[in-house]
Amino acid sequence: PWKLEDILPRVLVAGADAGYLTAEGARRLDVSGHLKPGAPFCPPEGDAGTGMVATNAVLKRTGNVSAGTSSFSMIVLEKELSKPYEVIDMVTTPDGYPVAMVHCNNCTSDLNAWVNLFKEYQQLLGVPVDMNEVFGKLYNNALTGDPDCGGLLSYNYFSGEPVTGLTEGRPLFVRSATDKFSLANFMRANLYASVAVLKIGNDILFNEEHVQVDRITGHGGLFKTPGVGQRVLAAALNSPISVMETAGEGGAWGIALLAAFVVNNRKGQSLPEWLNDCVFLGNAGTEIAPSREDVEGFNKYIETYKRGLAIEKAAVEAK
Repeated sequence: PWKLEDILPRVLVAGADAGYLTAEGARRLDVSGHLKPGAPFCPPEGDAGTGMVATNAVLKRTGNVSAGTSSFSMIVLEKELSKPYEVIDMVTTPDGYPVAMVHCNNCTSDLNAWVNLFKEYQQLLGVPVDMNEVFGKLYNNALTGDPDCGGLLSYNYFSGEPVTGLTEGRPLFVRSATDKFSLANFMRANLYASVAVLKIGNDILFNEEHVQVDRITGHGGLFKTPGVGQRVLAAALNSPISVMETAGEGGAWGIALLAAFVVNNRKGQSLPEWLNDCVFLGNAGTEIAPSREDVEGFNKYIETYKRGLAIEKAAVEAK
Protein backbone atom coordinates (compact mmCIF):
# COMPACT_ATOMS: atom_id res chain seq x y z
CA PRO A 1 0.00 0.00 0.00
CA TRP A 2 3.00 2.36 0.32
CA LYS A 3 5.19 4.10 -2.24
CA LEU A 4 8.97 4.37 -2.02
CA GLU A 5 8.87 8.15 -1.70
CA ASP A 6 6.62 7.77 1.37
CA ILE A 7 9.36 6.05 3.38
CA LEU A 8 12.40 8.02 2.21
CA PRO A 9 13.62 10.70 4.64
CA ARG A 10 12.78 14.33 3.94
CA VAL A 11 15.44 16.27 2.03
CA LEU A 12 16.99 19.05 4.11
CA VAL A 13 19.44 21.65 2.86
CA ALA A 14 22.53 22.81 4.73
CA GLY A 15 21.76 24.88 7.82
CA ALA A 16 18.32 23.37 8.39
CA ASP A 17 17.29 21.96 11.76
CA ALA A 18 17.72 18.19 11.48
CA GLY A 19 16.85 17.49 15.12
CA TYR A 20 18.78 16.76 18.29
CA LEU A 21 20.20 13.72 20.01
CA THR A 22 17.54 12.40 22.38
CA ALA A 23 18.11 10.80 25.76
CA GLU A 24 17.12 7.41 24.30
CA GLY A 25 19.51 7.91 21.37
CA ALA A 26 22.35 8.85 23.71
CA ARG A 27 21.81 5.66 25.73
CA ARG A 28 21.86 3.55 22.54
CA LEU A 29 25.16 5.10 21.46
CA ASP A 30 26.81 5.02 24.89
CA VAL A 31 25.46 2.62 27.49
CA SER A 32 27.88 4.07 30.07
CA GLY A 33 25.81 7.25 30.20
CA HIS A 34 28.74 9.61 29.59
CA LEU A 35 27.26 10.84 26.29
CA LYS A 36 24.56 13.41 27.06
CA PRO A 37 21.52 14.25 24.93
CA GLY A 38 21.08 17.55 23.12
CA ALA A 39 23.78 17.53 20.42
CA PRO A 40 22.35 19.11 17.24
CA PHE A 41 22.32 17.13 14.01
CA CYS A 42 23.22 18.65 10.68
CA PRO A 43 21.68 17.45 7.39
CA PRO A 44 24.03 14.61 6.38
CA GLU A 45 26.17 14.68 3.25
CA GLY A 46 28.27 12.16 1.37
CA ASP A 47 31.73 12.70 -0.10
CA ALA A 48 30.40 14.92 -2.88
CA GLY A 49 28.81 17.52 -0.62
CA THR A 50 31.57 17.53 1.97
CA GLY A 51 34.20 17.84 -0.78
CA MET A 52 32.45 20.94 -2.14
CA VAL A 53 32.42 22.53 1.31
CA ALA A 54 36.02 21.57 2.12
CA THR A 55 37.18 23.37 -1.03
CA ASN A 56 34.73 26.30 -0.77
CA ALA A 57 33.22 25.26 -4.11
CA VAL A 58 29.49 25.72 -3.46
CA LEU A 59 28.95 28.96 -5.38
CA LYS A 60 27.77 28.94 -9.01
CA ARG A 61 30.66 28.84 -11.54
CA THR A 62 32.98 27.18 -9.02
CA GLY A 63 34.13 23.57 -8.98
CA ASN A 64 36.46 21.11 -7.36
CA VAL A 65 38.44 18.07 -8.41
CA SER A 66 39.28 15.23 -6.04
CA ALA A 67 42.21 13.21 -7.37
CA GLY A 68 43.43 10.20 -5.43
CA THR A 69 42.82 6.48 -5.95
CA SER A 70 39.82 7.52 -8.03
CA SER A 71 38.90 11.00 -9.19
CA PHE A 72 35.87 13.15 -9.74
CA SER A 73 35.08 16.72 -10.69
CA MET A 74 32.06 18.75 -9.59
CA ILE A 75 31.04 21.97 -11.29
CA VAL A 76 28.27 24.11 -9.77
CA LEU A 77 25.99 25.05 -12.67
CA GLU A 78 24.24 28.33 -13.44
CA LYS A 79 21.40 26.38 -15.06
CA GLU A 80 20.33 22.80 -15.75
CA LEU A 81 22.06 20.89 -18.57
CA SER A 82 20.21 20.79 -21.89
CA LYS A 83 19.84 17.00 -21.76
CA PRO A 84 20.92 13.95 -19.72
CA TYR A 85 24.36 12.44 -20.32
CA GLU A 86 25.14 8.86 -19.40
CA VAL A 87 28.64 9.77 -18.17
CA ILE A 88 27.64 12.82 -16.11
CA ASP A 89 25.91 12.50 -12.73
CA MET A 90 23.66 15.28 -11.47
CA VAL A 91 24.01 16.04 -7.77
CA THR A 92 23.49 19.22 -5.75
CA THR A 93 25.42 21.47 -3.41
CA PRO A 94 24.48 21.03 0.27
CA ASP A 95 22.22 24.08 -0.16
CA GLY A 96 20.47 22.66 -3.22
CA TYR A 97 22.07 24.07 -6.39
CA PRO A 98 22.65 21.76 -9.40
CA VAL A 99 26.10 20.25 -9.83
CA ALA A 100 27.49 18.27 -12.77
CA MET A 101 29.74 15.46 -11.60
CA VAL A 102 32.20 13.43 -13.68
CA HIS A 103 33.45 10.34 -11.84
CA CYS A 104 36.45 8.23 -12.87
CA ASN A 105 37.31 4.88 -11.32
CA ASN A 106 41.07 5.23 -11.81
CA CYS A 107 43.52 7.99 -10.99
CA THR A 108 46.81 7.55 -9.12
CA SER A 109 47.01 3.77 -8.52
CA ASP A 110 49.03 2.99 -11.66
CA LEU A 111 51.11 6.14 -11.22
CA ASN A 112 51.99 5.01 -7.68
CA ALA A 113 52.85 1.52 -8.96
CA TRP A 114 55.42 2.97 -11.38
CA VAL A 115 56.89 5.21 -8.67
CA ASN A 116 57.25 2.15 -6.42
CA LEU A 117 59.21 0.46 -9.20
CA PHE A 118 61.72 3.30 -9.08
CA LYS A 119 61.80 2.98 -5.29
CA GLU A 120 62.75 -0.70 -5.65
CA TYR A 121 65.54 0.24 -8.07
CA GLN A 122 66.83 2.81 -5.58
CA GLN A 123 66.79 0.17 -2.84
CA LEU A 124 68.62 -2.23 -5.16
CA LEU A 125 71.40 0.34 -5.47
CA GLY A 126 71.54 0.67 -1.70
CA VAL A 127 70.39 4.29 -1.75
CA PRO A 128 68.21 5.39 1.20
CA VAL A 129 64.61 5.97 0.11
CA ASP A 130 62.57 9.05 0.99
CA MET A 131 59.24 8.62 -0.83
CA ASN A 132 58.47 12.34 -0.76
CA GLU A 133 61.79 12.92 -2.52
CA VAL A 134 61.15 10.12 -5.02
CA PHE A 135 57.73 11.53 -5.92
CA GLY A 136 59.06 15.08 -5.99
CA LYS A 137 62.01 14.28 -8.27
CA LEU A 138 59.98 12.18 -10.72
CA TYR A 139 56.99 14.54 -10.83
CA ASN A 140 59.07 17.69 -11.32
CA ASN A 141 61.22 15.98 -13.94
CA ALA A 142 58.01 15.17 -15.84
CA LEU A 143 57.44 18.89 -16.36
CA THR A 144 60.64 19.02 -18.43
CA GLY A 145 59.20 16.52 -20.94
CA ASP A 146 57.44 17.28 -24.22
CA PRO A 147 53.98 18.86 -23.80
CA ASP A 148 52.45 15.92 -25.73
CA CYS A 149 54.62 13.36 -23.88
CA GLY A 150 56.58 12.62 -27.06
CA GLY A 151 53.81 10.33 -28.31
CA LEU A 152 53.88 8.01 -25.27
CA LEU A 153 50.57 6.70 -23.93
CA SER A 154 49.48 5.29 -20.60
CA TYR A 155 46.18 3.70 -19.62
CA ASN A 156 45.87 3.54 -15.83
CA TYR A 157 42.82 1.24 -15.89
CA PHE A 158 42.96 -0.99 -12.83
CA SER A 159 39.20 -1.24 -13.35
CA GLY A 160 36.76 -0.25 -16.06
CA GLU A 161 35.89 3.32 -16.99
CA PRO A 162 32.26 4.06 -17.93
CA VAL A 163 33.26 7.43 -19.42
CA THR A 164 35.33 5.64 -22.09
CA GLY A 165 32.96 2.67 -22.41
CA LEU A 166 35.04 0.00 -20.63
CA THR A 167 33.58 -2.37 -18.04
CA GLU A 168 37.01 -3.81 -17.19
CA GLY A 169 40.51 -2.42 -17.26
CA ARG A 170 44.11 -3.47 -17.95
CA PRO A 171 46.96 -1.11 -17.00
CA LEU A 172 48.93 -0.45 -20.18
CA PHE A 173 51.92 1.60 -21.28
CA VAL A 174 52.08 2.03 -25.06
CA ARG A 175 54.70 3.50 -27.39
CA SER A 176 55.91 3.14 -30.94
CA ALA A 177 59.54 2.79 -32.01
CA THR A 178 59.62 6.40 -33.22
CA ASP A 179 58.21 8.01 -30.05
CA LYS A 180 60.47 10.04 -27.76
CA PHE A 181 61.06 7.56 -24.94
CA SER A 182 62.60 9.41 -22.00
CA LEU A 183 62.06 9.38 -18.24
CA ALA A 184 60.47 12.85 -18.35
CA ASN A 185 58.05 11.88 -21.12
CA PHE A 186 57.29 8.56 -19.42
CA MET A 187 56.33 10.21 -16.13
CA ARG A 188 54.46 12.96 -17.90
CA ALA A 189 52.41 10.40 -19.84
CA ASN A 190 51.47 8.67 -16.58
CA LEU A 191 50.53 11.99 -14.96
CA TYR A 192 48.41 12.86 -17.99
CA ALA A 193 46.75 9.43 -17.81
CA SER A 194 45.67 10.10 -14.22
CA VAL A 195 43.34 12.88 -15.41
CA ALA A 196 42.73 11.88 -19.05
CA VAL A 197 39.29 10.33 -18.46
CA LEU A 198 38.34 13.30 -16.29
CA LYS A 199 39.18 15.58 -19.22
CA ILE A 200 37.06 13.55 -21.65
CA GLY A 201 34.04 13.84 -19.34
CA ASN A 202 34.52 17.54 -18.65
CA ASP A 203 34.96 18.32 -22.35
CA ILE A 204 31.25 17.48 -22.67
CA LEU A 205 30.42 20.20 -20.14
CA PHE A 206 32.77 22.83 -21.55
CA ASN A 207 32.45 22.14 -25.29
CA GLU A 208 28.88 20.87 -25.69
CA GLU A 209 27.06 22.55 -22.80
CA HIS A 210 29.28 25.66 -22.73
CA VAL A 211 29.47 25.56 -18.94
CA GLN A 212 31.42 28.50 -17.49
CA VAL A 213 33.63 28.19 -14.42
CA ASP A 214 35.62 30.88 -12.62
CA ARG A 215 37.57 28.74 -10.15
CA ILE A 216 38.37 25.05 -9.75
CA THR A 217 40.02 23.80 -6.57
CA GLY A 218 42.00 20.57 -6.46
CA HIS A 219 42.40 18.26 -3.49
CA GLY A 220 43.77 14.76 -2.96
CA GLY A 221 47.01 12.84 -3.31
CA LEU A 222 47.77 13.96 -6.88
CA PHE A 223 48.42 17.46 -5.55
CA LYS A 224 50.76 16.50 -2.71
CA THR A 225 53.87 17.41 -4.75
CA PRO A 226 53.47 21.21 -5.00
CA GLY A 227 52.63 22.61 -8.39
CA VAL A 228 52.89 19.49 -10.54
CA GLY A 229 49.41 17.95 -10.31
CA GLN A 230 47.96 21.46 -10.51
CA ARG A 231 49.80 22.21 -13.75
CA VAL A 232 48.75 18.91 -15.31
CA LEU A 233 45.08 19.39 -14.36
CA ALA A 234 45.15 23.02 -15.51
CA ALA A 235 46.35 21.83 -18.91
CA ALA A 236 43.73 19.06 -19.04
CA LEU A 237 40.76 21.30 -18.18
CA ASN A 238 42.19 24.50 -19.69
CA SER A 239 41.29 26.27 -16.46
CA PRO A 240 43.17 27.80 -13.52
CA ILE A 241 43.49 25.31 -10.65
CA SER A 242 43.79 26.32 -7.01
CA VAL A 243 44.94 24.19 -4.07
CA MET A 244 44.30 25.09 -0.43
CA GLU A 245 46.09 23.64 2.60
CA THR A 246 42.79 22.67 4.25
CA ALA A 247 41.56 20.78 1.17
CA GLY A 248 43.67 17.78 2.16
CA GLU A 249 41.39 17.22 5.16
CA GLY A 250 38.57 16.16 2.82
CA GLY A 251 35.22 14.86 3.97
CA ALA A 252 35.72 15.05 7.74
CA TRP A 253 36.64 18.73 7.44
CA GLY A 254 33.66 19.39 5.18
CA ILE A 255 31.04 17.79 7.42
CA ALA A 256 32.51 19.56 10.48
CA LEU A 257 32.02 22.86 8.65
CA LEU A 258 28.43 21.95 7.79
CA ALA A 259 27.80 21.15 11.46
CA ALA A 260 29.34 24.49 12.43
CA PHE A 261 27.08 26.19 9.88
CA VAL A 262 24.03 24.83 11.72
CA VAL A 263 25.29 26.01 15.11
CA ASN A 264 27.13 29.26 14.31
CA ASN A 265 25.21 30.92 11.46
CA ARG A 266 23.76 33.68 13.62
CA LYS A 267 23.28 36.17 10.77
CA GLY A 268 21.17 33.89 8.60
CA GLN A 269 23.74 33.92 5.79
CA SER A 270 23.65 31.56 2.81
CA LEU A 271 26.17 28.73 2.83
CA PRO A 272 28.48 30.43 0.26
CA GLU A 273 28.34 33.70 2.23
CA TRP A 274 29.10 31.98 5.54
CA LEU A 275 32.01 29.97 4.10
CA ASN A 276 33.53 33.08 2.52
CA ASP A 277 33.04 35.38 5.50
CA CYS A 278 33.55 33.07 8.47
CA VAL A 279 35.75 30.17 7.34
CA PHE A 280 37.92 30.86 4.31
CA LEU A 281 38.02 34.66 4.70
CA GLY A 282 38.95 35.22 1.06
CA ASN A 283 41.67 32.55 1.00
CA ALA A 284 41.41 30.93 -2.43
CA GLY A 285 44.68 29.01 -2.11
CA THR A 286 47.56 28.92 -4.55
CA GLU A 287 46.48 29.16 -8.19
CA ILE A 288 48.22 27.91 -11.33
CA ALA A 289 46.89 28.97 -14.73
CA PRO A 290 47.32 26.78 -17.82
CA SER A 291 49.93 27.71 -20.41
CA ARG A 292 48.98 27.59 -24.09
CA GLU A 293 51.84 25.13 -24.76
CA ASP A 294 50.63 22.74 -22.05
CA VAL A 295 47.00 22.92 -23.20
CA GLU A 296 47.92 22.25 -26.83
CA GLY A 297 50.19 19.38 -25.73
CA PHE A 298 47.48 17.78 -23.60
CA ASN A 299 44.93 18.14 -26.41
CA LYS A 300 47.32 16.37 -28.78
CA TYR A 301 47.91 13.64 -26.17
CA ILE A 302 44.18 13.11 -25.60
CA GLU A 303 43.44 12.68 -29.31
CA THR A 304 46.11 9.95 -29.50
CA TYR A 305 44.71 8.53 -26.24
CA LYS A 306 41.19 8.26 -27.71
CA ARG A 307 42.46 6.46 -30.81
CA GLY A 308 44.48 4.11 -28.61
CA LEU A 309 41.42 3.04 -26.61
CA ALA A 310 41.07 0.25 -29.17
CA ILE A 311 44.33 -1.20 -27.74
CA GLU A 312 42.89 -1.10 -24.23
CA LYS A 313 39.69 -2.81 -25.38
CA ALA A 314 41.71 -5.51 -27.16
CA ALA A 315 43.75 -6.09 -23.97
CA VAL A 316 40.55 -6.59 -21.96
CA GLU A 317 39.24 -9.09 -24.49
CA ALA A 318 42.57 -10.97 -24.71
CA LYS A 319 43.15 -11.46 -20.97
